[in-house]
Amino acid sequence: MTDELSSKEDDINRRIGQRVRLEREARGWSLTELAQQSGVSRAMIHKVERGESSPTAALLARLSGAFGMSMSQLIAQSEIQPGTLLRHAQQPVWQDPESGYIRRHVSPGTLPLDVVNVELPAGVTVPMAAISYFSRRQLIWVLEGALTFQEGDKVFEMAAGDCLELGDPADCAFSNRSGQPCRYAVMVLKAG
Repeated sequence: MTDELSSKEDDINRRIGQRVRLEREARGWSLTELAQQSGVSRAMIHKVERGESSPTAALLARLSGAFGMSMSQLIAQSEIQPGTLLRHAQQPVWQDPESGYIRRHVSPGTLPLDVVNVELPAGVTVPMAAISYFSRRQLIWVLEGALTFQEGDKVFEMAAGDCLELGDPADCAFSNRSGQPCRYAVMVLKAG
């Protein structure tokens, strides 16, 4: 990871922690209540909120799902940019410390649609709990490489250009079983 990305990463992790605290407090929840809603330990939530831990994708998915939002919404709200043009250099970028996958929120404005570009390294699997998908419709569009997507007991082998609409909420996993990086877009219709 470059120094610039590392610095941006530290900054966004701090802002994500602040956003998690703000979302929890806006609902009047204690740390214990958020832990019960998300399945994430109270101690880990406390560390994330204080910026003492770099949250993994699976952890952020559980927290955002408990708030009734997508992970991309939680990350984007950590770095809100006004306007209708979101330049590449201004797009919120987050890297999962566990898998190394890079998530870039690319959609600007207030449309009820989030668009995220994900770079999934070779040989990596990222699980997402069903809680991440409640009240949301999503598409996955493979831009480069190959992606194996598991939704519950269904497995989809996807190549560049393939697009999949997710079904009812289920535990999912994004896997890159190839020796090359995979890049895909996730489009999330915000609940409204």
